[in-house]
Order: sequence, then structure tokens, then C-alpha cells
Amino acid sequence: MDSELVFAHAGFGSNAVDYVQGWDMQRAVHARRVSGEVPDSCLLLEHTPVYTAGKRTALSDRPVGDPGAPVIDVDRGGKITWHGPGQLTAYPIVKLREPMDVVAYIRALEEAMIRVCAEFGLAAIRVEGRSGTWIPASGGLPDRKVGAIGARVARGVTMHGLAFNCDCDLSWYDRIVPCGIRDAGVTSLTTELGIRVSVADVTPLLERHLAAALGYRGWQRIHTVAPLLASAA
Repeated sequence: MDSELVFAHAGFGSNAVDYVQGWDMQRAVHARRVSGEVPDSCLLLEHTPVYTAGKRTALSDRPVGDPGAPVIDVDRGGKITWHGPGQLTAYPIVKLREPMDVVAYIRALEEAMIRVCAEFGLAAIRVEGRSGTWIPASGGLPDRKVGAIGARVARGVTMHGLAFNCDCDLSWYDRIVPCGIRDAGVTSLTTELGIRVSVADVTPLLERHLAAALGYRGWQRIHTVAPLLASAA
């Protein structure tokens, strides 16, 4: 990995990114990272509402009828999830060290979200056999996922990444079986803390903790993806 991770803000709020547009953006930056034209980078954004189905999605996990948002089959691992307003999505596009340890990479993404939760006084955990970041069962509620992970590694460089629920409308998840898990719930920082925690509140914290969890000595922020796409235009 490089010594510094570059965070590119791709679109938030009224400038939320259409999923297909964001996927095209990922692929373009990925190709440039593979060829060494750009440094290790991470796209940060909100999506317009969309369901994305990973390679292991079962038919029974998918929405029945009109879910109110597109359902797109994607080339990452995992099953079906939702992206949309109030959720901070991060797409690290980084070259993994040899020998590649994909499990360690996933654990680093989880660790970054665990550390962000701790910044708000919220204790988050890993759950054995399940990826992502979880709030443990309590008060009659089951384990609840606050951060989902779905990743892909192609030619030694990562794609896709994590989705961190800040203040999103959780009713979107009622139309699917999130991540194919039927005996647990989905939550957000806002729901757990009882105060609004916005994407803007979480973004600088995730930048700092994700860079540290992935082992970078530093990081920088750019407010557009354009420099990472310069020769791909």
C-alpha cells in the first residue's frame, strides 16, 4: 500500500450518486490504480436509493413486487443490501500487499467502523461468521448491523467496500432480507443514539479511522473525483 490514502468526495445530499454512475466511476479509478496512474484512493459518497445484490443473493432474499428502487446485480461478494440517503458509502480502491490477505482487509474495514462508533460512545462488535459491524443484542433486540461490507479484489486491487448507516430511513430494509440474514436486525447511528448523526458528522471520522485501520501513515481529502479520472475521460 502507499503511505497515504486519498479520499475523494464523489457526491452527497442533493448531489447523491446514481449507483451505476458510481460503479462506472469505481471501475475507471480501479483501472488507473492497477496501471499505477493513481495512488491508493477511496471514494466517499451517498447513493440515490438502490438495492444491490451480490453473487450469493438467494431468490428468497430479493424484494417481492415493486420495492420502490432499482435492484442491480453486482460483482462483489455477499448478498443483497440497500444504499441510499443517510448512509455513508466508502469504496476503497487500494492495492493489497503480497501475499494478499483479504480477510485482514475486511477486518480493517470493520475496525474502522467500530472505532467511529466508539467516538459516539457506542460499543460496536464483530459477530462470528458474519461480516460487518454490529450493535450487540440488548433490551430484547437482536444483534443489529450498523455497517455492511461487500468487497471484491481484481488484479490485486480492491473495489466496492462498506456502507455505514448514519441517519437513513431503515424501512427500506423491510422489503429485503438484508445480507441474507433472517435472525438479526439493521440499525443506524441515529437510531441507537437517539440523536441525529448525519453523514457529514461521520465522514471526517471515517476518513481518519479507515486510513489508520488500513495501515496508512497519513491521508488527504479531495472534493472531487476528477483528478482520479483525468486520463479516463
